[in-house]
Amino acid sequence: MVERTVKVELKTGLQARPAAQFVQEANRYAANLFLEKEDRKVNAKSIMGLMSLAITSGETIKLIADGSDEDEAIHHLVSFVEGN
Repeated sequence: MVERTVKVELKTGLQARPAAQFVQEANRYAANLFLEKEDRKVNAKSIMGLMSLAITSGETIKLIADGSDEDEAIHHLVSFVEGN
């Protein structure tokens, strides 16, 4: 299991289109992926779960990956939320 805390640098946070793109990217990986904000943990492959967190730019979130490609998934998704 790999965990990374990251600051969301996307201009609009993870709202609407960026959230949909994030979920699409997360679904490319076999690992179980979760996103945590303020003690709420949701499946990072679920658009409804992600939207329920209402993540705005500048907030800190935790990404959690567990599975065969967890390192690759974490690296890619951290880069995504940092706006790289």
